[in-house]
Amino acid sequence: MNYRPFGRTGVQVSPLCLGCMNFGEKTEAEDSYAIIDRALAAGINLLDTANIYSRGRSEEITGEALKRNGRRSEVVLATKVHGRMADNDPNAWGNARRHIVSQCEASLRRLKTDYIDLYQIHRPLSSVPIDETLRALDDLIRAGKVLYIGTSTFAAWQLVESLWVSKELGLNRFVCEQPPYSLLDRSIERELLPMARTFGFAVIPWSPLAGGLLTGKYARDKEPSAEMRYANLAWEPNKRRYNAAMFSAVEKLLPIAQEKQRSLSQLSLAWCMSQTGVTSPIIGPRTMEQLEDNLGALDLTLTPDDLKKIDNITPPCSMIAPHYEADFGPHLHRV
Repeated sequence: MNYRPFGRTGVQVSPLCLGCMNFGEKTEAEDSYAIIDRALAAGINLLDTANIYSRGRSEEITGEALKRNGRRSEVVLATKVHGRMADNDPNAWGNARRHIVSQCEASLRRLKTDYIDLYQIHRPLSSVPIDETLRALDDLIRAGKVLYIGTSTFAAWQLVESLWVSKELGLNRFVCEQPPYSLLDRSIERELLPMARTFGFAVIPWSPLAGGLLTGKYARDKEPSAEMRYANLAWEPNKRRYNAAMFSAVEKLLPIAQEKQRSLSQLSLAWCMSQTGVTSPIIGPRTMEQLEDNLGALDLTLTPDDLKKIDNITPPCSMIAPHYEADFGPHLHRV
C-alpha cells in the first residue's frame, strides 16, 4: 500500500477510504464487521462514517468492529455532524455549538473511543456564522476529543473564509474537505481542487462511482430494479443525474475498462485516485463482493493515453450527472 500525506497534517492515509454509510441499513452488522476487517487487512487505514447514517447505527457498528479486532489505534477514524438526529427538536441538527458538542459526545460513545481523528461538518449552513462552528470545534480539539477538523461539500470560498476566521481568532483550522467528485461530475476541478492544493487541504471525495452509475449496472434500455439506488427517479437529484449524457459517457468508458480487463468501477476509482490534489476517494461497499472489486483499483495504473481518452469522454471541469448541487444538503435535515 502506497500511503499518502493527509494534507498538511503529517498523517499518512491509504489511497482509498472505507465509507461506512451502508452499515446498519443495507448491510447487517456481521457483514459490516467482515468488510471492515477485510479492508484493514488490505491496508486501508482511513474509515469514514457520520452520526446521521442510520441515526447512529453506522457509528455503533464501526466502533464495535474496531473493538472486536483491536485495531482502533491503527485507524484514522472520521465521522461527521450536521444532520437531523431527532424528529421534534429544532436544535437537533445544524452547525451550532450546542449541537456539535452534544453530538461529539454521542459519537464518541457510539464509536467506543475517547477521540475522533477527523471530525467533519457534514454540510455548510449559512444561518450559522462560521466562527460559532469553529470555536466549538477548537474547544473539542483542545479537550483532546478531536484531533483534526474538516468539512463536506463546502464551496471553495467558504473554506477560504474559514481559514481567514481561524487566523483572525487563533483557532484550529479545517484540514480536509470531502466533496462529490467522479468522472460524471468534475466541477470541483474549477476552484475547489486548486484551492485545496494552495492551502494544504486533504481531499477525500465522496461518490467517486456517482452513486453506482459508474459500475456498469445501469443500462439505457432497462428500468432500474426496486433495490437499486436510482430506482426512485421521482427524486429530483436522481432525475437530473439519470440522463442520456450519462449513459453516453458510460458506454464510451466501458471499452477502456474492458481493454484493461478491469471493471468500470475499478477504472473510475483508479482515475479518481490519480487526479492531482485528491487524497483518498471514499468507497461505500454494501457487500464483500463490492469491496473486493473496489480493492482491485489499487493496482490499476492509467497511462497518459488512457487519461487523454477519458478526458475526451468526460472533459475536465464538466458536469454530466450533477452531484455538486446547492439543494443536495436539505435531505440531511429530514428523517
